[in-house]
Amino acid sequence: MEELKNVTPYGSADKSKKEQVAEMFNNISGRYDFLNHFLSLGIDKGWRKNVVRLAREERPERILDLATGTADQAIALRVTEPKEIIGVDISEGMLAMGREKIKKKGLDTLIQLSLGDSENLPFPDDHFDVLTVSFGVRNYENLEKGLSEMLRVMKPGGKVIILEFSQPQGFPMKQLFGFYSKRILPAVGRAVSKDPRAYTYLPDSVDAFPYGQAFTSVLDKLGYRNTAIHPQTFGIASIYEGIK
Repeated sequence: MEELKNVTPYGSADKSKKEQVAEMFNNISGRYDFLNHFLSLGIDKGWRKNVVRLAREERPERILDLATGTADQAIALRVTEPKEIIGVDISEGMLAMGREKIKKKGLDTLIQLSLGDSENLPFPDDHFDVLTVSFGVRNYENLEKGLSEMLRVMKPGGKVIILEFSQPQGFPMKQLFGFYSKRILPAVGRAVSKDPRAYTYLPDSVDAFPYGQAFTSVLDKLGYRNTAIHPQTFGIASIYEGIK
């Protein structure tokens, strides 16, 4: 199984990447939604809508949203009219925020959130019609293991939809994105979240992630079919899809 470059939130030799990622998101959970939308200038909402559009094409009855965080993607997916949405995340702090939002929207019977590890899912084989991950796969400790687990729990013919940051290549977006992600984002994130490392880890993890065709090559190798890439906003992010 292939591992990502050794980029962790706190650089601790005493804790695994999973433990550090959980700690980081627990630390910033109270300010995550504000920072996420503020630092992306709200563009992330449009990206999530595009995930929903692809999911809706499948007319899913059962959806799994991994790295669900505060449940923004899970809540957005309700318009696909499934019978069940399950959100899984490694951070209890993020899930607590998500449960509050779900309760306020009266979606308790449709969306269930649970603490869990995306690389060791507690679900049977061939279980979900659609599986989504928004801004989560680059945090996997072992990328191929996590992607293999996702494939395992999908029904044959089911679709995986992954939204993740990528790296713009065209001038001047490449230069602007590099300056923003390495200078502006860490400074604002540090000031507002009070975690000096969390928003430095973000650009570091994006740099380490095999985006574009490098990522679809991993999906192809693991057995995903009909993989495709949908660049978002000049390549700042990409939506990947694959069929089991």
